[in-house]
Amino acid sequence: MRNYLTFIGLFACVIASAQNINDVLRYGTENLQGSARFQAMGGAFGSLGGDLSALNINPAGSAVFNNGIFSISGTNYNRNTDSNYNGALSNSTNNNFNINQVGGAFVFKSTNPDSKWRKLSLAVNYDVVQSFDDRLITSGSSNEGIDNYFLDYADGIALQPLKLQGNETIGEAYLDIGATNGLGFSGQQAFLGFQAGIIDPTVDEDDNTSYFSNANYQSVNQDFRQNVSGYNSKFTVNGATQYGDNFYFGASLNFHTIQYERLNRYDESYSNEGESRFVAFDNLLETEGTGFSMSIGAIAKVNDVIRLGASYQSPTWYRLTDNFSQAIDSDYPNKESSFSFFDLNYINIFDYQIKTPGKVTGSISAVFGKSGLVSLDYGYQDMSNAELRPTSDSGFADENQFISESLGGVSTIRVGGEYRIKRVSLRAGYRYEQSPYESGNIVGDLNGISGGIGYNFNRSRLDLAVNRTEQDVLQYFFDTGINTPALLNNVNTNITIGYTLNF
Repeated sequence: MRNYLTFIGLFACVIASAQNINDVLRYGTENLQGSARFQAMGGAFGSLGGDLSALNINPAGSAVFNNGIFSISGTNYNRNTDSNYNGALSNSTNNNFNINQVGGAFVFKSTNPDSKWRKLSLAVNYDVVQSFDDRLITSGSSNEGIDNYFLDYADGIALQPLKLQGNETIGEAYLDIGATNGLGFSGQQAFLGFQAGIIDPTVDEDDNTSYFSNANYQSVNQDFRQNVSGYNSKFTVNGATQYGDNFYFGASLNFHTIQYERLNRYDESYSNEGESRFVAFDNLLETEGTGFSMSIGAIAKVNDVIRLGASYQSPTWYRLTDNFSQAIDSDYPNKESSFSFFDLNYINIFDYQIKTPGKVTGSISAVFGKSGLVSLDYGYQDMSNAELRPTSDSGFADENQFISESLGGVSTIRVGGEYRIKRVSLRAGYRYEQSPYESGNIVGDLNGISGGIGYNFNRSRLDLAVNRTEQDVLQYFFDTGINTPALLNNVNTNITIGYTLNF
């Protein structure tokens, strides 16, 4: 039988478990997805339009269409991660295929020859703006074991609530502690460490608030495995219009859907002076929710060659629900007598909100008739303005202060070009995204290159794109206790094929 406990309004206990700066970054940034043509040109479509995925950059882009259009794209995602943990090297790969874009637009041209409003376009488009599917493996050894994690959380917590009360089971006690104001997630971690025999109180008295480790090691062997699946998708409803020969205006309503699942498995063992011990500690997070944002934009033809674009995307407001559970096992001899294995069936449920910052984009491009084009986009988003909500909650207030101090402005540069040879289009692009951290240490800058080819069948087009990004990230096994991170080098290679039909 599965056990559940719902927290309504009790947020302070969960900051260290799920709702923190990592959630803001996960849902506040968008990876380069979209149609094959869009990806091949680095996503530099802010002043070009003419592609359904360009609506993610500038909603005025649909007014560039001269006729109705339908587009669909599928992407093969390949992720390769090299991990360096205290000199020990590991490698992991993940490969999957998804339909990442599908949409269409209708164009209604004015029948009044005297009207300056030349046409109206209505479009809908579905894009996967972030694919979370990934698998990471990090192994090595260090002098910091998981006992430090449990000690950090247990410090200052009274012993009495960490003991089983009456006929209480381990699972019942775990959920009761999570719902107790002043204990919450911290109390749950202290409880697990104590019940598994990894830590013990300095004095066996109910009001004791200090603890010591039962671990005896010089070095511990550690194996950390993370399996992630899910996506952040955006469904866009768009309207745009052309005024005269040179101006385009548009607006969009964007509806997000979040599905995210992450299983962290941590195994630790050591042998010292004839004593051998192991700990297995799993953490499962499942998140689902929805979000909403708006965007407006404009494109202007300066002359026959130069085009300018400007757009603004509002903050995105997310409403999310986390299901969080933990499992632990150990062979420490002084664990609770009724403790055998604590599994993932005891689930904490948290409802919360996130507001990610708005973004502005400026664009310029040069279109050389039917021969080709080059385009440049610059975007800016101040991640220090991201918020966990409700902001009135003291736990979220502390984390939001940490977010405002740790994160900063993110500049994004996208460059793309296309050269046409009769029915064939050759494309290339470059993408740079600044680290969201002020220091740039935990998450490094992202660099990406892309290329592709398209073939025009008059009323339809077939496109192929290859997009590669690289980024360095520091990976911590837990938010406290084990303070040495692994250095991850993430290389993502997407191969996308798309089909576009004009009607």
